Amino acid sequence: MTAQDGHLYTEQKNIKWGDYLKSGNRIFIGSNAAVPNALIDDLIANSQGLHDIETVHMLTLSENVWAKVEHKDLFKVNSLFIGGKNIREAVAEGRGDYTPCFISDVPHMFHEKILPLDAALIMVSPPDEYGYCSLGVSVDIVSAAVKAAKYVIAQVNTKMPRTNGHSFVHVNQIHSWINVDQELPQIVAPEIDRRTEQIGQYVAMLVENGATLQIGIGKIPEAVLTYLGNHKDLGIHSEMISDGVIDLMLKGVINNRRKTYHKGKAVVSFCIGTQKVYDFVDGNPHIEFYPSEHINSPVKIAKNDNMVSINSAIEVDLTGQVVSDSIGYQFYSGIGGQVDFVRGASLSKGGKPIIALPSTTKDGKISRIVTHITEGGGVVTSRGHVSYVVTEFGIASLQGKSIRERALELIRIAHPKFRDKLLSDVRKHYWVPEYQESTPSSVPELGSIEMKRFNFADVNYILRPLAPADERKLQEFFYSHNKETLIMRYNHHITQMTREKSCNLVSVNQHTDLALCFTQKDSLGEAIQAVARYYYIDSINSGEVAFVIKESLRGRGMATALLAEIIAIARIRKLDSLIASVRRDNASMLKVFERAGFIRQASEDFDEVSLKLPLFASTNIS
Repeated sequence: MTAQDGHLYTEQKNIKWGDYLKSGNRIFIGSNAAVPNALIDDLIANSQGLHDIETVHMLTLSENVWAKVEHKDLFKVNSLFIGGKNIREAVAEGRGDYTPCFISDVPHMFHEKILPLDAALIMVSPPDEYGYCSLGVSVDIVSAAVKAAKYVIAQVNTKMPRTNGHSFVHVNQIHSWINVDQELPQIVAPEIDRRTEQIGQYVAMLVENGATLQIGIGKIPEAVLTYLGNHKDLGIHSEMISDGVIDLMLKGVINNRRKTYHKGKAVVSFCIGTQKVYDFVDGNPHIEFYPSEHINSPVKIAKNDNMVSINSAIEVDLTGQVVSDSIGYQFYSGIGGQVDFVRGASLSKGGKPIIALPSTTKDGKISRIVTHITEGGGVVTSRGHVSYVVTEFGIASLQGKSIRERALELIRIAHPKFRDKLLSDVRKHYWVPEYQESTPSSVPELGSIEMKRFNFADVNYILRPLAPADERKLQEFFYSHNKETLIMRYNHHITQMTREKSCNLVSVNQHTDLALCFTQKDSLGEAIQAVARYYYIDSINSGEVAFVIKESLRGRGMATALLAEIIAIARIRKLDSLIASVRRDNASMLKVFERAGFIRQASEDFDEVSLKLPLFASTNIS
């Protein structure tokens, strides 16, 4: 296939494999949805005299016939990311190898002859009038393989989309080829179960308008994308995209307008999905495909302000170490681009690296939040890289947290039936002091996810339950108060909030008592801005309510919003009433309670006003 005198010669050729390969060579096989199956079949059919050809590739969506037992003398599998039919079995049985590596480093290994390539077997679109073929739906490490290999052998497929960006290969770079059409493999989005839906809701809560996303394929990514439908001006800088991203682009939710790098463009290295995705990227000027060394470069990723990376895991230990490529000693997938994007998002201004996973295995018998990593398991993302871990039970914020605080945060999002055991286990290693007695508990009455987003005076806040890991935050909140606030709240001027006292205040049994807070993210992390709680009084089936709002934020509606949540939860829990004691000179707080329907009661203390809200008609006010 050559371009000469403006004419393109595309006559069919038979590949003479002996001219390009000999026994013991190493070949690269095209990635993801661009596996050149016809080339592999042709090589197998004409492999007389060839043995021990090492195949290097990452995820390959095909039958992967080269990994079958019957071809073990011809091919030796070396997978950079385990997945696809026959590959996992070959690695597990010792007929294949797994080479762990960051995807961003693979091009370097090709170019520097750490993994020298004798041939690259790839799939391309037919050439255009200028002699350029497109790598189509899989540029990733294919681009580097084309540049590094001694020989490039191509399957020309008219069904391969022509994608824009740095996806082109000129015909003079190709040494031999065959023209064989091949349908691209289609991956249908999986059905989303209830717990995956909750994970998606929590992750979506972390995504701000104007953020740039890296997101993969599978249940959790699809659930996240489902809950981003009301966001605005999102962007894409991602290793891959699938159907869910296309839907949000068509709705205008993803428009790349506020990106700070590749502004106005969605940039990726490959795509996987249904025919809808392949049709959408074909010739689309709004999506550009770039090699992995560009897309996966942490430095380039970090050029996107508000970069959000969303990745999954097999298990996370209580220090924040993330296992993603193995189940014990069984290698399952690979490092892939997880660390590239976690690091890039960490370096981004306003960035958020997120690890999302279900709290248990499918059968619910094994916790995926663990005291220590399963023997044989390997850390992909270190405890120093992790900022957020999300399960169906909430969001654990780990950045800047001590080991003890991390343990408490992660226990809070573990499945409730494992929390006591996790706290007991972690205590053996002295990460949790003796005064930390209770495990985190939940407030399901807040809704399907125990977080709500509020906006006061054009500033976003999160309402959520107070948790044991908030011990230090509550201390900081206390020390931000002025003397007047302390007197109003505690009736005297207290000067110290000890660690033990703070721990006691955040270690709430939320099933009987209730403690909620408003928090705000800033450059220093998450800060508590308001706290509201009630203490349950069993003898009268009532809750005694108390509030503290940061001085500079009063009068914006926070107390009213918190009180409304407390009243709603108390009604669900069938409390007969709520009561409160407020200093007589605290006119603003009295107004909040009385607007909510609280009625003044007789009080033995002249300096305080007693108030009561009957929650059911039969409740006696007096």
